[in-house]
Amino acid sequence: MNIYSAGQDEITAGTVERLNAQPVNSAKIRQPLYEARRKIFPKRAEGRFRRFKWIVMLITLGIYYLTPWIRWDRGPYAPDQAVLVDIANRRFYFFFIEIWPQEFYYVAGLLVMAGFGLFLLTSAVGRAWCGYTCPQTVWVDLFLVVERAVEGDRNARMKLDAGPWTFDKIKKRVLKHSIWLVIGVLTGGAWIFYFADAPTLAMQFMTGQAAMIAYYTVATLTASTYVLGGLMREQVCTYMCPWPRIQAAMLDEHSLVVTYNDWRGENRSRHAKKAIAAGEPVGDCVDCNACVAVCPMGIDIRDGQQLECITCALCIDACDGVMDKLSKPRGLIAYATLNEYESNMALATGGGAHEIRPSNVRNADGSFVDTIRHFDWRIIFRPRTVFYMTVWCLVGVVMLVTLATRERLSVNVLHDRNPQYVMESDGSIRNGYTVRLLNMIAQPRTITFSLDGLPEAVMKINGLSNTPSRSFTIDVKPDEVTNLRVFVTLPSGASVKPTEDFNFIAVDGEYSETAHYKAVFNGPGAKK
Repeated sequence: MNIYSAGQDEITAGTVERLNAQPVNSAKIRQPLYEARRKIFPKRAEGRFRRFKWIVMLITLGIYYLTPWIRWDRGPYAPDQAVLVDIANRRFYFFFIEIWPQEFYYVAGLLVMAGFGLFLLTSAVGRAWCGYTCPQTVWVDLFLVVERAVEGDRNARMKLDAGPWTFDKIKKRVLKHSIWLVIGVLTGGAWIFYFADAPTLAMQFMTGQAAMIAYYTVATLTASTYVLGGLMREQVCTYMCPWPRIQAAMLDEHSLVVTYNDWRGENRSRHAKKAIAAGEPVGDCVDCNACVAVCPMGIDIRDGQQLECITCALCIDACDGVMDKLSKPRGLIAYATLNEYESNMALATGGGAHEIRPSNVRNADGSFVDTIRHFDWRIIFRPRTVFYMTVWCLVGVVMLVTLATRERLSVNVLHDRNPQYVMESDGSIRNGYTVRLLNMIAQPRTITFSLDGLPEAVMKINGLSNTPSRSFTIDVKPDEVTNLRVFVTLPSGASVKPTEDFNFIAVDGEYSETAHYKAVFNGPGAKK
């Protein structure tokens, strides 16, 4: 039988159509080695999960494409792009936050939070990341919107694919792939705008004045978006992504996953009235294949949990629509926990003593018996999820506290290694230092730089003053590092130890910030 045919059979008095859809990616029929991709033509689903996916797609794509164009006023000395990865100046700007290279631990903290957030989400609701917010899922959804708009829904696309190459088919294919390429170009273009001022780079890019790396990046991302989202689709999730193979470590018997409740669906029958009249046990599933037809991964959820399932829940919407038409309760396919499913299955099979009997789970009026287990939202708050949430919150709080209390003025000092000290002609001893003053705000500052300790010592700063002093006033540029060459001298006759500690102190009175650096003064006898 041709799996792309659009044949349909009437069942249950014409209220539900049986779709001739087969799970082409089912493990039962998939070859152990590579075989040519068999196309999937997912039917458009309608329902609450599909609406939620539309909302998520709009939000995520909106964030990705529009964020580089958001402005944020940081004053005249810093860029006004809200989110900017300024590689040239080694800065990362995120609205009011500015991250310097030495503060990379904030990025590490965000990665830790992302990891534990993913663990938490997976342990609670399975592969919700894959089904709703993964970039591959979002862009495949977007490409499917274009495909349906150009070629029609499932039956029309299958008919077009199987038909000869007419002018109409060529026109539709060229239009579809052209739009896909435009989406790819926009995807690559949006990415490069995160690394430079978006309006400026856009003008340079359009006029051919941008750096070649910008064109290479856009070309690479255009190709990858087009190939992965338009051509490979579900193969990326099945063969390329490692997440389906490791997610089981984060699932347990209390994790919510998309489940076919065969304890109420079996035995399937396309002619329920005839089966009931013949005394045969009949479940709620009418074998309409609606769940298979809408699946973007090309599987049948009725075969049980599968690596290919991304838990997008579109099969739930499709099945709920059929149940509504048949005036049966929703939830034949639903989010359920393994613990809940096994409890209900034990009830339907008499603890495994016999096959599924609908009479075990139904009252005479067709309602479910009271002993049927339903989802209890309190099961989400169990030790595993509480642990993940605690770690996630703890890392977030630590980052917020350190971010709120971090100093924006810093002093780094490097002592000359050779020579460690210089004995001058008048008997005084001099040590040389390279001092780096870090002004980590986008405003110029006037810093008082002084010595603390070595009460008889004075210092000179090259290029600033030839008059020795214990304190100098230094103007530092905004959001930059000021390098100073500093010489500290102890006069002849002063008490000199082989090594003696003292402090360099930088004070900004206007911003009430003080930075210290503990340094060492070397004299005769200092160890090399």
